[in-house]
Amino acid sequence: MNVEYAEQKQALPIQALSARPGKWRTFYLKLRKNKLAMLGGYVILFYFLVAIFAPLLAPYDPYHIDLVNKLKPPSAAHWMGTDDKGRDMLSRLIVGTRLSLSVGFVAVFIGAFFGIVLGLFAGYYGKWVDTIIMRIVDVLLAFPGILLALAIVSALGPSLINVMIAIGVFSIPMFARIVRGSTLSVKKLEYIDAIRSLGASDLRIIFVHIFPNILSPIIVQATLRLATAILSAAGLSFLGLGAQPPLPEWGAMLSNGRDFLFTVPYLALFPGLAISTLVIGFNVFGDGLRDALDPRMKQ
Repeated sequence: MNVEYAEQKQALPIQALSARPGKWRTFYLKLRKNKLAMLGGYVILFYFLVAIFAPLLAPYDPYHIDLVNKLKPPSAAHWMGTDDKGRDMLSRLIVGTRLSLSVGFVAVFIGAFFGIVLGLFAGYYGKWVDTIIMRIVDVLLAFPGILLALAIVSALGPSLINVMIAIGVFSIPMFARIVRGSTLSVKKLEYIDAIRSLGASDLRIIFVHIFPNILSPIIVQATLRLATAILSAAGLSFLGLGAQPPLPEWGAMLSNGRDFLFTVPYLALFPGLAISTLVIGFNVFGDGLRDALDPRMKQ
């Protein structure tokens, strides 16, 4: 009996270890507890599916002009009505999902790529490298983001591609500062000294050993930044500096609807609701990611 008891006692830690969920499962379980974050995730997933299957979901050609049926109210034939050129609002809103998400992701990718590289080198090398990089970042931070984007788009010319570049540029400082701070804390750990003593190059230490260990704050910042990028792109298009006619971008559609705000309010209502729900979805989902990825949060 004693021998059987001893064997069972020794097997318990192994069983407990094998039953322990992986880190991704643990992350998902923590995220699932946040109902608001899950709701935001479902909203984002919905818009992603709409963007992927936009050609199949759009009931009409979003660029087809039908002046005979212009400014028609919502009906069985046109669920969201038609605009001042007779184009189906639902079709334009569906196709516009692709444009808005594309602008957000491309802009955030540009900001994240350059911000991560600058932050890693500034945090790792320090001294004069850190001073030069962070002073450049401070110059960019001295300008309000939307004003900096306005200046860049004004210089490059109004287009959706230039909007992506402008929003990406004013996103660089946020990523650079977060990555620099995380790099400063990680490079002081003992395993970095051990790897360096084994002869690993600086680039290998930076991109193979430091970068993977600071992904959590980068992911959270990227998610939250997507909301800002989509909102900023819509704002620039609203001002006529972003998407140009006849592109069905949400900000441009909202700008077109303001001329009929008191007579045909649905022209501005539906694009405004689309922008609001997607931006709120990214914000609440980003907050949930931050809580789930923060090791200091209680289980």
